[in-house]
Amino acid sequence: MSDFIKILTHARRLQAAVKELSVSELEQVSDKLADVIEKKKQQEAEKRRETERKQAVRDAILRQMHEAGLDISDLGGSATSGNKKTGQKRPIKYRFVDDAGNEHTWTGIGRTPKVFAKLKQQGQLDKHSV
Repeated sequence: MSDFIKILTHARRLQAAVKELSVSELEQVSDKLADVIEKKKQQEAEKRRETERKQAVRDAILRQMHEAGLDISDLGGSATSGNKKTGQKRPIKYRFVDDAGNEHTWTGIGRTPKVFAKLKQQGQLDKHSV
């Protein structure tokens, strides 16, 4: 908690902090504090209305699901299995067997392997090398 809040929330500390202010200055502070309080009330009311609106929409959706004979678990499979492809390797675009019989493959993504860079320099590497 900051020192300002400690002073503001403790009566004796507040009184000691404002003892040098005049009545008109205290009234100005009071007016500003009242404005802050009013804005805070409006923000909380707006949050409460938004929460109530979301709850009403949620209840309506649950009611529709119940009427259709659906349960939350019925939605589990389709909601989590999006378009994400995991664990699948990219197809090989380039394949080369050197003089020693070693096979070199490359998907065409990422840094070019030295073997394929050399072939490209010699003009022997085309897009359909598979």
